[in-house]
Amino acid sequence: MGGILLSSLLAPESTLLGALSPASQDLGLQDASQTLGWLASLPPASRDLGLGTFSPSTNTLSSLAAMNGLLNYTPPVNYIPSRWIAVQQRFEEFHRNLALTPSQHSDGHTKRHGVVSCLNRAYYGTNSEIDNSFFVGSWAKNTAIRPPRDVDVYFVLPPAVYNRFQGYAWARQSALLQEVKNNLAATFPNTEMRGDGQVVMVNFGSYNVEVVPAFLLTTGHYWICNTANGGTYKETAPWAEVNHLSSVDTANGGNLLPLIRMLKAWQATCSVPLKSFQIELIAADFIQQSPWRFRNFFWFDWIVRDFLVYLYSRANSFVFVPGTSEAIWLGDDWKSRTQTAYSRAVKACEYEDLNMVELAGEEWQKIFGINIPRTV
Repeated sequence: MGGILLSSLLAPESTLLGALSPASQDLGLQDASQTLGWLASLPPASRDLGLGTFSPSTNTLSSLAAMNGLLNYTPPVNYIPSRWIAVQQRFEEFHRNLALTPSQHSDGHTKRHGVVSCLNRAYYGTNSEIDNSFFVGSWAKNTAIRPPRDVDVYFVLPPAVYNRFQGYAWARQSALLQEVKNNLAATFPNTEMRGDGQVVMVNFGSYNVEVVPAFLLTTGHYWICNTANGGTYKETAPWAEVNHLSSVDTANGGNLLPLIRMLKAWQATCSVPLKSFQIELIAADFIQQSPWRFRNFFWFDWIVRDFLVYLYSRANSFVFVPGTSEAIWLGDDWKSRTQTAYSRAVKACEYEDLNMVELAGEEWQKIFGINIPRTV
C-alpha cells in the first residue's frame, strides 16, 4: 500500500476498509476493524479542549469528522489542559536535545574548511576554505542531530579534470576518487581515509567528512562518481532535495524538520535499516497528509505515532528523489522495527493521555533513546 491519503480517509467506510485491510495480513489481524485498531485510528478533536477518551480502537471516520470542524480552534490564552500535561514540554525538550551544540557546529565547519582548502590548492591553486564546495546531506537540509554524524561536502572539480580522466580506458571514477584521496593524504598523512563508491571518507575522529567529487553540468545538476560495475557518473540535484524539504516544512507549520530530526534519533537508537534521505522523503510525504501538520509540539506524540503507521504502509514501494526523479526501492527489512516502535508509541500516547508521565517517558525512550526526557 503506497500510503493513505487524507482524502481517502474521508471516503465511504467500505473504501477505507478496503484500503487498510492489507496491513492485517502481516499483523495477524482477522478483519478490517482490527486493522483499524492496530493502525491507532486518529483520535478525536476534543484534545483541543482536554475532553474525551483516546483508545486505539477509536473510529477513524468519526474522529476525522469531528476534526473537520475544529481544525482552526484556538484555545483561550489561560487554557490549561487537564490531560496530556507533559507532551508539549517533553517534545520541546527532546527537540532541543537533538540540536548540535555550538562547538559541534563549529567543529564540523572547521573540518570542512580543512578539506576544501587542501583540494583548492591541488585543483585551483588557491587556499580558499569555502570556494568550489558546499554542504549536502543533513548539514545542508538542516536535519543534523547529535551525537554528530558524517559531514557531507561536494567539491566541484574543474572541467579539465573530467576531460583528463576521460582518457582512461576503464575505472575512471575509481581512479578519480583515488587521486582526490591522495591529494588529501598529502595534507593529512596521519588521518585514516578511503575512496569508494561515490565519496572519499576522511575520518577525523569527531567527524567523518565525506567528500563528494563533482562536476557541474549546464543544467545546474552535478555528475558524481559511481564506481560500481566498472564505473559511471551519476546525475544528482542536491539543491532540489534541500528546497523540497524546506518548502514542505514551511507549508506544514514548520513541523517537517523537527519530525525528521526525531526520526533520525529513532533510526540511530533502534538501528533502523533505512537511509536518512529515505526517512526524510517519507516524512515529507506523510506530513502533507497529517491532520496535525499545523499544530505545535503538544501534538507530536500523535504525529510520531501516525508517522509509524504511514511508514509501515510504505513497505516494498519507492521514493522518488527530487530533481532527478530517481526511484529508490524501500524494501521491507525495517518493518519489524517500525511495528515495535508503533506499539510502544501507542502505549506512550495512552500514558500521556492519562498524565502517567514517567511511564510515557519510558516508552518514548525505548524508541528515541535518552535524548527524550523520561519525566518533565
